[in-house]
Formats: sequence, C-alpha cells, structure tokens
Amino acid sequence: MGSTAADKKMSFSNKLKISTLFAALLLLSSCSRESYSWGWFILSPFTDSGQSNIVFLLKGILPTVAVSFVSLVISVTLGLLVTLAGLSGSRVLKTFNWFWVEAFRSVPVLVMILWTYYGLPVSLGINLDVFTSTVIALSLCDSAFEAEIFRAGIQSIPRSQYEAASLDGMSELQALYYVIMPQAVKNILPPLVNQFAFMLKMSSIASVIGLAELTRKANELTVIEYRPLEIYTILVAEYLFLVLIVSYFSRKLEKSLSGNALD
Repeated sequence: MGSTAADKKMSFSNKLKISTLFAALLLLSSCSRESYSWGWFILSPFTDSGQSNIVFLLKGILPTVAVSFVSLVISVTLGLLVTLAGLSGSRVLKTFNWFWVEAFRSVPVLVMILWTYYGLPVSLGINLDVFTSTVIALSLCDSAFEAEIFRAGIQSIPRSQYEAASLDGMSELQALYYVIMPQAVKNILPPLVNQFAFMLKMSSIASVIGLAELTRKANELTVIEYRPLEIYTILVAEYLFLVLIVSYFSRKLEKSLSGNALD
C-alpha cells in the first residue's frame, strides 16, 4: 500500500527540530566572527529598556495576524467566485476567470501593494490607509491562487457525481452545493490553511508603506538601537513561531479529514 499524503510530509516535531538546528547553526556561525560583539542587552527581559524593546517588537504581531486573516477571508471569497465563473458554461465568465487568475498571479505582491497604496487613491479619488491598502493588495494577489485551489479541489471529484445528482433531479448548481462541495472541501481546506502561512510571510512587504507589523517594528527598532543582527534574529524567530503554529494546525486538520474519510 502506498504511503499517505500525511506520511509524505514532514511532521511538525521534525520541522521544529530542523528549524531549531538551523537557528543554532546560524547563531554559532555568527558568534565565530571575533570582530562582532553581540548586544543582546537591548532585548534583555531583565532591564527596563530591554523589556520596552521586546514589547515594542511584539506589538507587531497583532497587525500581522489581523491583516493576514482579513486578507485570507476576502481572497477565499473572491477565489470561490472566480472559480465558479470558470466552471460555468458562459464563455464570457470563463474568459473572466482566465484573465483574473493570470493577471493577479503574475503581478508581484510588492508591486501590487505599492500601486494600491499610491496609485489606487489617485485613480479613484479616494483615501486608503495602510491597513486597507495592504488587505486589498494581498486579497487580489492571493485570490488567483485560491481560485486554483478551489478549481483543483472541485475537479478532483469524479464527473459521475454530477451525473448521479442529475438523476436525482438536481440542477448543476444544486449538485455543486449539496454533493460536490462537501466532498471537495476535504481536499481544499488543508491548502487553504497553508495559504494563511503564506499571508503571514507576505504581510512583511507592507512594511514599505508603513504598516506597523513585525518587520516594520524591527526596522524602526534597528534605527533606534542600531543592532540589526540581534533584532532581525528575533524577527526571524517571531515569523518562525507564527508559521509553525499555522503548520501545526494544518497538519492536525489534514489528519482529521483523512481520518474522517476512512470512517
């Protein structure tokens, strides 16, 4: 019997071990440079200034998670609508699906964020804050990938399921809602959760327009303390922590869905 999808993927504990080993090697290799004097005192929890700096960095977690979550919700909604357009019998809607996916999958996220923040207000005559601009940019770019995830999940269900539903008197839309989607969701949910990890990482680009997320906070503290190696090491640890949490729940969800499929 072939190995399952879960067996092919590295477990959370193994990922954590490898990530910890990598961080340790990076730290040791940096320490081997005699010319560099580490200044971890700026982030010491035993001093007032260190505690203040730690709190300053941690304040970036909420904006990072918030902008990532809101963007994911919107991009999933857009992606589903785009997928339904592509699966319809209308040539116009199919063309719309193709254009949307190819266009937003091709534009770099950084370029989209810059254009949304600087170009969209001028084009439409509106005011956008950094949070809203970031959400719009991330949602548009990610919706193309969400559409492909939905398309692959729906098309993984045999066509015979539509035919069986049709024999029961269901329309194609009813068959999609009552028969296909409940089965496809098992294939769709794990990659959707993984997209949240993608959003967490991509949100760092919003630092260029001033969003007070993790990377922006690290950049600001670096200017004040001028200890980039120590501060950006903590920044790496923060992103690693967040992504590992998302990966852990993604694996749990996938195992749960696989177990339900076997029942």
